[in-house]
Amino acid sequence: MSSAREEILARVRAATAPGTTAIAATAIAPRSRAYRRVDERPQDELVALFCERIRDYTAEVQRVSIAQLQHAIDAAAACHSARRLLIPAALPDAWRPAELELLADNPALTPHALDKLDGVVTGCTVAIAETGTIALTSSPREGRRLLSLIPDLHICIVNADQVVGTVPEAIAQLGPIVRNDRHPITLISGPSATSDIELQRVEGVHGPRKLVVLVIEQSV
Repeated sequence: MSSAREEILARVRAATAPGTTAIAATAIAPRSRAYRRVDERPQDELVALFCERIRDYTAEVQRVSIAQLQHAIDAAAACHSARRLLIPAALPDAWRPAELELLADNPALTPHALDKLDGVVTGCTVAIAETGTIALTSSPREGRRLLSLIPDLHICIVNADQVVGTVPEAIAQLGPIVRNDRHPITLISGPSATSDIELQRVEGVHGPRKLVVLVIEQSV
């Protein structure tokens, strides 16, 4: 640290010396980027790791079959006393339980109106096993970014084949979406939480206080 500091100060002195009109360009040596980019473990191991990691962030996680999905959504909603759930307009029919009151999103729903609903059901774009993170990109199955930020309960459905091992693998999928579609990315690792200056944990400040993740074994 000391040698680096002295080098920086020496450059500053040289650049600000009397008669100096420009800062000389300094060649920067290329750095190696040989870090691990791909996790080659079997897909089932990646899904298990993802469930373990996001559960560590206090999310509720369950692996289900397609046939069990609607019942699992019903049970998650009942556990949190939620009856009126918001859904993106393009949410698949197989993800829509008949027992719940489901309201399809539309632009007329203001943040104030969204806040009055019990929760939201969405899909996702990709999930990262290594960090226990879900990425949303406002796709038709995810809806507007507000949907995953305002309601108090977020039930997020992840297809098992959407789980990748590492952050670079996820970025490889997310990059074209950002460049081509200009969609924002929402990264979710558990319920919204922060700590005040006394390290008291507070949930729900920047998003839902409750996150339920349902991982289905086959894509729909």
